[in-house]
Amino acid sequence: MAKKEKIQYPNPEFFRCKDEINWKAQWENLKEVGTIAWDMLKATDWKQFGLDRVEDAKADGKRVKEEFEAFMALDAENKKDVILNGERRLGRLYRKGAMATVRREWRGIKDTAYDFYEWARMWGMLLMTFSKDLIPALNATLYYRWMVSYFCCHSFMDKNTMGMRGYNLRMSHELIYCMYRFVAETLVLLAKCDSKNGNSGALNQRLILFDEMTMGQLMAGFPDMLGIPYQLMPVFLLSMLDQLSCIPYIDAVESYGLPSDTCPVPTSECGALVVDALPHIGSCFISSSMPCDGSTMASSYMARRFPELPTFHLCFPTQYLDESTLQCGVEDIKACIKFVEEQTGTKWSWDAYFTAMKRFNQETAYELDKWDINKTNRPQLLGPCYELFRKYNYEMDGGLDPRVMTTCEKVNKLLTKAYSSDSLAWPKDKMKYRAIIWSCPPHFYANFSNWLANCWGIDVLVEMESLNFTKPLETEDKEEALRDLARLYERMVMRRHTNGGYQNVVDELWRQCEAWNANFVIMYQHVACKNMATVQGILDEQGRERGLHMIWVEHDLMDPRTVSRSSMRAKVTEYMRTVIGASPVDPSLLEFEDDSCM
Repeated sequence: MAKKEKIQYPNPEFFRCKDEINWKAQWENLKEVGTIAWDMLKATDWKQFGLDRVEDAKADGKRVKEEFEAFMALDAENKKDVILNGERRLGRLYRKGAMATVRREWRGIKDTAYDFYEWARMWGMLLMTFSKDLIPALNATLYYRWMVSYFCCHSFMDKNTMGMRGYNLRMSHELIYCMYRFVAETLVLLAKCDSKNGNSGALNQRLILFDEMTMGQLMAGFPDMLGIPYQLMPVFLLSMLDQLSCIPYIDAVESYGLPSDTCPVPTSECGALVVDALPHIGSCFISSSMPCDGSTMASSYMARRFPELPTFHLCFPTQYLDESTLQCGVEDIKACIKFVEEQTGTKWSWDAYFTAMKRFNQETAYELDKWDINKTNRPQLLGPCYELFRKYNYEMDGGLDPRVMTTCEKVNKLLTKAYSSDSLAWPKDKMKYRAIIWSCPPHFYANFSNWLANCWGIDVLVEMESLNFTKPLETEDKEEALRDLARLYERMVMRRHTNGGYQNVVDELWRQCEAWNANFVIMYQHVACKNMATVQGILDEQGRERGLHMIWVEHDLMDPRTVSRSSMRAKVTEYMRTVIGASPVDPSLLEFEDDSCM
């Protein structure tokens, strides 16, 4: 019996493409970076730096003493519970102004051991990935300030799994590992082909750039090419990892006259272009219909910034419930495929496309299985890792990477096992209220749903951006396959709810509240989003009529200066205390300072 061929993704040939590093340019950049570093060293108040370290040491000593005394004050039963099941006062993990928690969370003997294993596994994967092309990867940290923020990825992982135990912890680790692997591989390839860095011309010709709203499924028909979500690494994802990362880009483009009330997504993307913070890569660029005019203009600005980069704009109709407009989308996809073929010299493969979409369909089926369980009175997979993975799987991967299927299979086995064993996603005291998140979530507070559960017992079952097109895509008939692909793109994240009439976001919410048996709605109020602002009054009025608890939480997506994390938490706390009359599950999480750190 012939051995089944193992599909490797991304293609190993991408990493083996020859570097053409301009060492003279590297030396000039190194001198510039060195000058900046030297100036920073000279400007540093080393006396104050030393005093601050002494104060940190004193604070650590005081904290350790307080934690020891608090533990010793417990009776024997509670001591045993802490040792076996972990700590309950998570607020003391934070330190004012610190870039990371003061220590890693104690989760009990078993879960702490597992958590440490995942910590080590993540480091191993990152080191192995970056070693595939180490020089360009290291050089990228000297060119781009945003690369430095990725050194904080383990802290991001810890915060997004805070408070988790058992099966929920294990599933979340599997999901975030899968996403980090994609990020690490993409970062290496970005560095490798950047004309300012690795300068691999051979790899560059195999890269197709996407904007942040163009889904990856189109690339399934071009297996010898690689689609790169261009703004994802320097801007979009980075703002989740480091809340301060986009501020320089926002300030840069606003200094050129862009109004300050523009959505921070296109603002940050344009600002990154202004300061030349995006790698110079790619054979062509593909944009698509956006949920708002701001994002449309950002893609337009991108095309003007790199006029030598051939650009194709996928313009799907926004009235996607009207099937009479569907053929417009189909013709646009055909034109886009032809464009890629002309620019790259490669041909569309229906066999490759159908193979990938069969995987994507199965991954969608796994997602629906998760929904079925989370709709019951014993939801099993909750938290920000799941929320982030859903968007990654639906939008960026789209069935392209066979390893994602393996992750889905593993997670769903754990999910079924957890449900069959009467397990709970959180301890009982953290499972009080069933909630849905609506509208666009704050990038600078990616683990907000985690805080809701740990502090108030509000369990976020699903969020709006996860509820997208779930119809199985056609994998045999070519014309129908194109129609399904058009339907998928029309109903992309955010576009499905913010375009095509207010019913798509208002009526949809009430249907989902009923389906998920949710009595709470965390209604995000993105202050710069002009689309969602038009329906806020309708949502509020109809929510009251249905007797739902609706907590309006303001934020500004990627700019934490407009509304801080602490202000977001205060809004929830005020509602829970005054309207519900509830007491917090963990009072230590009511007030802590994290507005000036990651």
